[in-house]
Amino acid sequence: MEKTESILNPCAAEAAIPASPGANLHLMRGRLLARNVIWNLIGNGAPIVVAVFCIPILIRGLGTDRFGVLALGWALIGYASLFDLGLGRAMTQLVAKKLGAGEEREIPSLAWTSLLLMLLLGLVGAAVAVLASPWLVHRVLHIPGALQVEALGSFYLLGLSIPVVINTSGLRGLLEAYQRFALINALRIPMGVFTFAGPLLVLPFSRSLFPVVAVLFAGRLIAWAAHLLLCLRVVPALRSRITWRRSAVGPLLRFGGWMTVSNVVGPLMLYMERFVIGVLLSATAVAFYATPFEVVTKLLIISGAISAVMFPAFSLSGVQDPNRSSFLYRRAMGYTFAVFLPLTVLLMLGAKGGLVLWLGPDFAANSSRGAQFLLIGTFALGMATLPFALIQGLGRTDIPAKLNLAEIPFYATGLYWFIQRYGVTGAAGAWALRAVVDALLLLFFAQRLLRVPACADPQKSLCALPIDSNPG
Repeated sequence: MEKTESILNPCAAEAAIPASPGANLHLMRGRLLARNVIWNLIGNGAPIVVAVFCIPILIRGLGTDRFGVLALGWALIGYASLFDLGLGRAMTQLVAKKLGAGEEREIPSLAWTSLLLMLLLGLVGAAVAVLASPWLVHRVLHIPGALQVEALGSFYLLGLSIPVVINTSGLRGLLEAYQRFALINALRIPMGVFTFAGPLLVLPFSRSLFPVVAVLFAGRLIAWAAHLLLCLRVVPALRSRITWRRSAVGPLLRFGGWMTVSNVVGPLMLYMERFVIGVLLSATAVAFYATPFEVVTKLLIISGAISAVMFPAFSLSGVQDPNRSSFLYRRAMGYTFAVFLPLTVLLMLGAKGGLVLWLGPDFAANSSRGAQFLLIGTFALGMATLPFALIQGLGRTDIPAKLNLAEIPFYATGLYWFIQRYGVTGAAGAWALRAVVDALLLLFFAQRLLRVPACADPQKSLCALPIDSNPG
């Protein structure tokens, strides 16, 4: 019987790596992938723990209004990633393919082209943010008059940080292609902690927003410099010279363009129901829905940690050994299912009692059934992250984007009907149904891609073949 190893078991046998000739086989080893998943779990979880302790102190120190503006600033930085047009993920995929094909000489020019393109896009994003700041502060966000001057200065500074944030994501994408998640999380942990703990350093001296945001901006600059130094260490060829490769722009933009569609439409469907509940029901109903939603969807940190590691592995193996892609995918799906299913069942059984203890019987009465539906949807989304990563890793970013675009009208119509008929529970049910359908479609297309026969040219990837090719 053929020996296999677990990608999530540090004790797995390294001998199971295929002996077929190829470059960078070590980047698909089970031990490495397992360690990287653990690093991601720690890196994503540590800032959440710190936030639990720091946010109450910040609210007391800054006041509710100032903290609200700061929270909007954090959201602005989060949405700034849209300006990279998916190029960070595109660079991870294309660099991993070069590693799989043994074409390391082409990586420096590809990386510099990506980073320069992202810098240009970041400057555009900064210009948009700076120009929009007065309109946001004075007309849209209803910021109290006494805070508008410091809020405007803070938004200007946050806008200027967009190129830094976007370029940092590109540098992180390069490190991900090399499976250097230990280094990534060695930076992510202090960065995430500093996002919440940094403002505390200002409180003894000032309650103004501007120095708080200035400290965060300084932290982003330091993080960018640290990422750049690590990239120069991991890829020494980057030190030779900064190059612009015109031929790389097209593939980057094609991959990143569909990625951007997914990045825009996906979150829209993830949070659409809150606004519909607010329009059709009430703000109180939004609270009954959003509170359990924010808690149960934190489970996605687990699947996100796994899929982030598997994405570059799928990209590399898709070029070098398609059978390895299938093996990695099946094994990762098995472990994700084994972790998610018992957690989901236990939380569903304890949903009502947990909400009673945490928020009281009245809140539990209005939220417990909805929380159970949300857990079903979260389980579906957790299982969908790996086919999503596989499809994108094999270069077919258009498939998830087209699915999302096709789902929007059906989801919006169904959501309206469910909320009108069943209230908050109906909203949760509609969200869960959409998540299950989305997961099933992604699983179907992932299986179709895995059944496509390998290309005759070993330097080409599975993804070069059309989705409707006959199964092999």
